[in-house]
Amino acid sequence: MNVGVHVDTFTDRRRAQLAGELDEHLFTPAYRSAQPSPDGTLLAWISDRDGRPRAYVGPMPAGENPAEQPPTPLDTEVDPAVACDVKAVGWCPDGSFVACEVAPGGGERTRVLLLSPDGTERREIAAGSAAVTLGAWSPTGRQLGVTIYSDRASGGDGSGVACLVDVRDGSSIVLGSGPAAVVCAVSRDGRRAVLRTGRRGARTLELIDLWTGRRTDLLPGHDATVADGRFGVTGAVLYLHTDAGRERPALLACSIGDDESGGEVSLAWEVACRGHDDLDQVALDPAGARAALVWNVDGRSELELVDLRTGLTDPVPDHPGDVVTGLAFTRDGQALLVGSEGPAVPPHVARIALDVPLAEPTPLLPDTFDPLEQLVDPTLHEFRAEDGLTLTGWLFRPRGGFGAAPTLVWLHGGPEAQERPVFQPLFQALVAAGVQVFAPNVRGSAGFGRVFSQADDLDRRFTAITDVRAAVGFLTSSGLADPDRIGVSGRSYGGYLTLVALAWFPELFAVGVDVCGMSDLQTFYSDTEPWIAAAATTKYGDPERDGEMLRALSPIHSADRISAPLMVVHGAYDTNVPLGEAERIVEALRARGAAPHFLLFDDEGHETHAVAHRAEFTAEVVRWVTGHLTEPASRTA
Repeated sequence: MNVGVHVDTFTDRRRAQLAGELDEHLFTPAYRSAQPSPDGTLLAWISDRDGRPRAYVGPMPAGENPAEQPPTPLDTEVDPAVACDVKAVGWCPDGSFVACEVAPGGGERTRVLLLSPDGTERREIAAGSAAVTLGAWSPTGRQLGVTIYSDRASGGDGSGVACLVDVRDGSSIVLGSGPAAVVCAVSRDGRRAVLRTGRRGARTLELIDLWTGRRTDLLPGHDATVADGRFGVTGAVLYLHTDAGRERPALLACSIGDDESGGEVSLAWEVACRGHDDLDQVALDPAGARAALVWNVDGRSELELVDLRTGLTDPVPDHPGDVVTGLAFTRDGQALLVGSEGPAVPPHVARIALDVPLAEPTPLLPDTFDPLEQLVDPTLHEFRAEDGLTLTGWLFRPRGGFGAAPTLVWLHGGPEAQERPVFQPLFQALVAAGVQVFAPNVRGSAGFGRVFSQADDLDRRFTAITDVRAAVGFLTSSGLADPDRIGVSGRSYGGYLTLVALAWFPELFAVGVDVCGMSDLQTFYSDTEPWIAAAATTKYGDPERDGEMLRALSPIHSADRISAPLMVVHGAYDTNVPLGEAERIVEALRARGAAPHFLLFDDEGHETHAVAHRAEFTAEVVRWVTGHLTEPASRTA
């Protein structure tokens, strides 16, 4: 038994506490994506307060006398046989509709609905398509940008068709097609639109003149991992949020000429950039004078205002939460609506007044969360990969714990995602049960520049996988982790990385948890949605050209080396990483006499959205992990 960390912490009494007192706080309702109505009197947002993510509309300012002014839940159900989760909301500029992107079963086959704020009117955009995703509104509210996808049965090749749909009669204008196509913005006069297309890590932006058909490449000679554009108030300036031709995302601007010049676009100039930080989010002041910027600084968020005329910046102090997840100006431009969260603070929304110096953030929506003493803040650690590359990771450690502790290494998805200090009920539940969590950002993660994010592309993935072994080496050599009680887990790409690590480095791990990870990269390509497959070739390889490499990187072909007890979690509606990826690894292990634990959610997709399912998932993972890390366990899958 290690000093300071007791192996008997997860007793029946502790289970009861976790199921009661801790669960009440870990699964409190989340609030996000707050958007003010065009006249500033209403607020739309997404919350799981009723058990799954739904869209709500309520009066502004929100949160005052909720019993007297209850919010209106919008009816976004489209299939009586399965729950429908809301992924995004956006007000029509005239206030007549709230556009909602919804996901039946939480899956990838999303649909776009228009709903009146009072819930009396509803219509669907591009009904019958395999999937529809939400883009930008035109400033008049007459047209809505959407991207329409076809499945393989309908001949879909992965190219999304980006359109401007007239919401009055359903007619549409096709702007273009390609992997990950998105309508980013439409000018105030309705003449021009910005279209993004391109595979992962190779995005492009085009300015399209809808009157003449002229198309202008806004990022000539460069690919981008981040590419977004929006028009200034007059339409004469276009602001670009991109890392094209640079190491870090920044805010650029370019001017658009008048009719006499044929709408010539000038070379872009820098508005705001930092040499060592990523520009994470941008919101433009409705008056056009300022922009609010969110910078990713070593995983935490810094919020500032920039004067678009002078380039001068002012910090916005005391924003709630370590990580800002949403940002919008109020319609009068006098305040910001900031969505944020932190290790001990669930997703919520607050109003920050900009006209009152040192104003305290005001909660906008119900805020009844009272942080428990057991919830911990992580510490950021730096370590070296086996080839010398600098890596970092967040360590969630039990309060008062010291010495070598049982540890779960958690690997994020993407792989272009980033582990940041956000609200993680699973991490906190494991820490409360006596297991520390180390969440590294292996190469390929976002937030560290373009070179780092592309350092695991294609055959570089072989080296990237050894970053997991390097993380374990750091933990054990520094005396933080007990080498005999280390587990590995992750979701999506992190689930894939978990399976690879268990197969390639079986001597390192006493337990594993794979959450909707790929077990075979070749079948992943053949079974996933075509638009997901088409965008992924720049990251994983081309299934036609790189078949041998994909096979060598697939853990299913070395599953006989997995010796640690494995838990597999998946959602039946997951068509991003289809259910077959979980079934294959489970069947391979059972065929050799192992007994993997398979947790299947019948009405979830790639994410686990239902509050009850997240609580069940957390309890099951804690039970599985602690059963093998804090109690005697044999390494038998």
